[in-house]
Amino acid sequence: MAGTQWELPPELCCRPLAFVALTGLDVVFNAVHRAIWDAFCANRRADRVPISFKVLPGDHEYPKCRSKRTSYEWYIPKGILKTGWMNKHLNLVPALVVLFYELDWDDPQWKEKQSECATKVEIVRTSLQGRNTKVAVVLIQKKTPLPPGEDLVASERASALCNACDLSGKSLFVLPHTDHLVGYIIRLENAFYEHAQTYYYTEIRRVKSHKEFLNKTTHQLLFVRHQFKIAFFSELKQDTQNALKYYKTAYSLVHELRVHETNMLEIKTMAGFINYKICRLCFQHNTPLDAIAQFRKHIDLCKKKIGCAELAFEHSAWMSKQFQSFGELFDEAIKLGLTAIQTQNPGFYYQQGACYSQDRKQLAQQLCQIGASFPAQVPVETQSGGLDFYGQRLWRQGHQSIDPPDADKEKSGILALQMKERDVPHSELIIALLSNAVAQFKKYKCPRMKSHLMVQMGEEYYHAKDYIKALKLLDYVMCDYRTERWWGLLTAILNTALCCAYLMASVKDYIIYSMELLGRASTLKEEQKSRIQKNLFRVLMNEVPEAEPECDPSSVSAARSLWTDRTALAGSNELTIEVQDYVPFIQCKAKFQSPSFHVDQSIQLQVFLRADCPHPVSFNKLAVSFSNQEYNQWCAAKSQGPDSLTLLPGKTKCCNFSFVAKTEDVGKKVEITGIELVLGSDSGRCVFLSWRGAGGDTASAQEALQASRSSRRWWRGLGARQELDWDSLTVQHSTMIISRIPKISVHLSHQPPVLKNEMYCICFTVQSQEAAVAQDIRLTAGLKPGQDANLGLATHVTLDGSSVCDDGAPALLTDVPLGDLKPGEKLERCVFVRCASTGPRVFLFQVAYSIDTEVEGRQIVCRCHKDEMVTIETVVPFEVSVKFVSTKFEPLEQVAVDIPFLLMTDLVSLSPWPLMLSSSSLQLLTLSSSTTQLQSQLQHVVIQTGECASECFCLRCPSGTNSANTVATGQYLVSWRRQASGPDGPLIQTTVSLPHVILESVPVYITADLPSFGRVRESFPVRYHIENRTALVQEVEIAVEPSDAFMFSGLKQVRLRILPGTQQQMLYNYYPLMAGYQTLPQLNVCLPRCPDSNSLALRRFLPQHIFVKPQGRQLDDTSIAAA
Repeated sequence: MAGTQWELPPELCCRPLAFVALTGLDVVFNAVHRAIWDAFCANRRADRVPISFKVLPGDHEYPKCRSKRTSYEWYIPKGILKTGWMNKHLNLVPALVVLFYELDWDDPQWKEKQSECATKVEIVRTSLQGRNTKVAVVLIQKKTPLPPGEDLVASERASALCNACDLSGKSLFVLPHTDHLVGYIIRLENAFYEHAQTYYYTEIRRVKSHKEFLNKTTHQLLFVRHQFKIAFFSELKQDTQNALKYYKTAYSLVHELRVHETNMLEIKTMAGFINYKICRLCFQHNTPLDAIAQFRKHIDLCKKKIGCAELAFEHSAWMSKQFQSFGELFDEAIKLGLTAIQTQNPGFYYQQGACYSQDRKQLAQQLCQIGASFPAQVPVETQSGGLDFYGQRLWRQGHQSIDPPDADKEKSGILALQMKERDVPHSELIIALLSNAVAQFKKYKCPRMKSHLMVQMGEEYYHAKDYIKALKLLDYVMCDYRTERWWGLLTAILNTALCCAYLMASVKDYIIYSMELLGRASTLKEEQKSRIQKNLFRVLMNEVPEAEPECDPSSVSAARSLWTDRTALAGSNELTIEVQDYVPFIQCKAKFQSPSFHVDQSIQLQVFLRADCPHPVSFNKLAVSFSNQEYNQWCAAKSQGPDSLTLLPGKTKCCNFSFVAKTEDVGKKVEITGIELVLGSDSGRCVFLSWRGAGGDTASAQEALQASRSSRRWWRGLGARQELDWDSLTVQHSTMIISRIPKISVHLSHQPPVLKNEMYCICFTVQSQEAAVAQDIRLTAGLKPGQDANLGLATHVTLDGSSVCDDGAPALLTDVPLGDLKPGEKLERCVFVRCASTGPRVFLFQVAYSIDTEVEGRQIVCRCHKDEMVTIETVVPFEVSVKFVSTKFEPLEQVAVDIPFLLMTDLVSLSPWPLMLSSSSLQLLTLSSSTTQLQSQLQHVVIQTGECASECFCLRCPSGTNSANTVATGQYLVSWRRQASGPDGPLIQTTVSLPHVILESVPVYITADLPSFGRVRESFPVRYHIENRTALVQEVEIAVEPSDAFMFSGLKQVRLRILPGTQQQMLYNYYPLMAGYQTLPQLNVCLPRCPDSNSLALRRFLPQHIFVKPQGRQLDDTSIAAA
C-alpha cells in the first residue's frame, strides 16, 4: 500500500462544525447577496457560533436517505464505519437548509411571490426527503422593520407565508439590507445554531433507538459504530463532554471485538481513529495528563497486534502514524497555551514515530522480494481511490469471517502490497519525523537529544544517497561530540562521514575525516587505522583510494569513476585544512621559552610535533607565522633529508627556532598567529595543515587540565624524564619584548615634605656603568602620569630654581636632553617642583639613553631607560589666624565707622624645617590705616616648628563707608622661604584673605583724657570729649555714678545740646580713696533723640579702670642713694 494510506482522513482531524446550507443566494451577479454571504463567512471571530456555511442552488440534490431498517434480526454488518460517513455529515447532509428570498411586506405582487416562495420551499423539502433536516426562510427586505406588534400588515402576511410554506413561526426570519447588516447576520446565526442543535439532538436519539434491536453475538461491530456516531453527532452539537464519554465507550467496545488476521487492520484503524478523537478532546478540555494516559493505554493495547507476518511493516507504519498524530496534537495544544517540559514534550513522540518508521524500513527490506513481479488482476486501489469501510482490504471488502474467501487472491494481494511498499520513500518519512523531533528538542533545550537525532537524520540521508545533506548534519553534530569528548560516538559518526566523502569523491572531506580517524580520539583498531592511513597516503599521491568496507557496493563503482576524474584534474592539488577544530593525527604545540625577552637577547621558540597514527609520516615544510610578519622568514624549516622531518608513531619531535627582535617592537607583544605543516609533495597533492595561534586542538585543553591535576609523577624515572610528557607541555603563544637592562644608577636627593607653593628642589645624580658611551641621554621628570587630574593642574616642574614658576609650567618635563655620558662618569642636575595643593604625589624620574650592542652577530642600537619613582607629601608651611580687637584689646563683633580698632595676626609654623619670614604686608580694600605707613613687624624673623609670630595693625573705617553692609577687609601677604635655601633662594608669597567686618554707625563718640595712673588722696583731672557725628542736633543727658574708690568734683548730672559735627568737653576731678586697680566712676550717657543707642554701647569707648598707687613719702636724694 502507498504511504498515504496511513494518513488520518481530514474529516477526522478537523473540528466538527454544524453544517448549514444557504440557498437562494446569487453571490456572483447580485451585490446584495454577495454582501450577505461575505457577512456570513468573512472574518469570523472566535466568539461567533461554530457553524459551517455553504451556498447551494435551490434544486441541489442531497444524498439519498436509505430506507429505515425495522429489524436487525438477520442483518450481518460488513464493517465498522463507512469511509464516507463523516464527510457526509460534515459537508453533504445539512442540519438546516435556509432559503433566502427577496420579499417586502408591502410588495405589490405579494400573492405571486408568496406562491413562488412556497414552491421553492417544497423543492428543498423534496430533495431532503427522508432526512430530519430543518428548513427555514429568510426574507431579504429593503426597509427596516417596525417593532413587533406595530406593523399589523407584516404580522398578517408573515402568518400567511408560514401557512403557505408549512413553516413554524420560528423558521421565518427577516433580514433588512441596511448599514447594520453584520449585526442582523449574527442574530440570524444564533437562530440557525439553535435549529442545528435540535437536528443533531434528534439524530443522536435516532441512533440510540437502534440499540434495543442489537445483540452482542452478531452485532458487535454495530455497537462500536453507533457509539462512534453518537459521539460524532455530539461533537457537531458542540457537546464535547458527552462526545468524550461516547468515544471512550466506543474505544472499549473496539477492544472487545474478536480479533483475527482478516479484521485486525480494521480494528486497529478504528481504534486509532477513536484514540485520536479522545486525545484531541482531552487536550481541548485542558487535561493533557488524561490525553497522555489514554495514548499510553492505546499503545499498550495495540503494539502486539501485528497481524499478517508477511505484512508486518504495515503494523510499524501504523504505530509510527499513531505517535506522529499524537505529537501533532500535543504541539497544537502547546501553541494554544499548554505548557510542556523537557521530559514531556512532542519531540519524544516524533522520535518514537521515527523509530517505528525505521522498523518499517527494515521489515520492508526483509519481506519485500526484490525480483518479484507485480501480480495481475489484484486490486490494491480503486478508481475512486477509497474503500467502503475503513481498514479493510480492497480485494475482500465486507468480509468478516476468520479465513479469507480466496487463498490465492489473498497471497496475490499480500504480494502486491509488498511490491508497493518497495516504492515507499522510507528515508523521507523518517527524516521528516526526526526533523520535527529535533525542532522540539531544540525548543525545550535538550541539546544531547537533538544531537542524537541529528546523527540519525544524517545516517538516513546517507542511506538515501543524499551525501551532501548527510555530511552537513554530521559535521554539525561532531563539533558537540568533540567538545564533550564522546570519542566512541565520534568515531562511529566519522566512519559514516568518511563513507559519504568517499562516495562523493570529496578530497578535502576525505582527508579531514581520515586524519581524525587516525588520531588519538579514534577508537578504531590498529589494523583499521593502518588501512585508513594507507588510503590517505594514496590520496596524497594523487591516487584512487580503496573503498570503505561499510560503503554500499552498488555505489562504489560510480565513486571510483568520480575519484578517477578528480585525480585527472589539474590545479586542484593544493588543499588547506584548518585543523584547530578537529582532533587530527598530528598534534602541534608551540611555546616561547620565556614570557618576555630583552631586546638584546635572541628570542627562543620551540615547536613540538607528535604523530598518533600507526605508521611514520613525513612532512615537507614547517612554518610559523607571527603578528609581525618580518619574523616569519626566521621560523621556517624545510625537509633536508629522508628523516629530517619525519614523525614516528607516539614520539615527540621538537623544532627549535631563534630570531632577534626589532628595536621598534620594544614594549609590544610578539604573538604566534599560526603554524603550518605541509604534507604530500608537488608531484602528488600538497595538504597544508594550519593551526591557529600556537597549536592545540579541540581535546588539548581538557588533556592539559587533566595533566595538571594528576599527582602521579613519582614513578617517572630517568627514562621518563628524557621523553617529553606531551600532555604536560603548555602552550605559550606570545612573548613581550622589553627594553635592555640599563647599566646606570640614578640617585635622588631632597628634603621632604614639600611646602605648599615653594620651589622644592630635587637633585638627581646619574652615573654610568656601561662599557660604552651612553648616547643621547634624555630626562623625563615630574608628576607620574595616571594620577588624579587635579594633581596635574596643581603641580608645576621646571629646571630653573631662581624664581617661582608660574601656572603655565608643565607637570611633567619630557625628553630633556642631557648630552652623552662616558663610562664611569657622573651627571648631576636639579629639578624644581611647585605644588599648589596638599596631599601625596608620586614623581617619576626617567633617564633614557641609546647604546650600541651586538646580538648573534647583528649590530643593533638599543634604547634603555632607568626609572626612579618617589612619593612625596605636600603640607601647608604655616597657619595664620586673624582677630579684630578694640584699642583696649577687647574682641569686636562689629566695627564702628571712623573709630580706630586693632587687627591682630598670629602665624604658627607647621613646617618641620625652619622658615625665614622676609616680610609681611596688608592690602586693604575698604579700611585704612590709622598710621601714616604700615610697617612689617616680622622682617627677617626665623621661626621653628610650632613657634608663633604675631603682628598688630591699627585700622579705621572711613566715615564715607556705607555702614549697612558687611565689607571686605583685604589680604594679608607673607613673603617667606626655607632658611636652608639660602639668601639666593626665591621668596614665596603666601596670601591670606582677611575676614569680612560688620560695620555699625555711632551717633555720639566719647573719649576721655586721664593720666596713666593715680595716687591715693591725690586728685587728678579727667576730661571727657563728647562729639556729635550726626547731621542733627543731639541732646545728651550725662550722669556720673558714684564709686566707693573715688570722690569726684564736677557736674553729677547735666543735659547738653551738641550741634552737628561739634563736640563738648566735661571736666571732672577724681580723688582716689583706695590703692590698686580700681573702677572709675561710670559716666552714663543717654541720647533721647536716638532711642536705638544705649548707655552701654556709648560707654565702651571710655576707660573703665585706672591703677592707683598707694600714698608714700617723697623720696629725697639721700634716701635714693641709700637704697
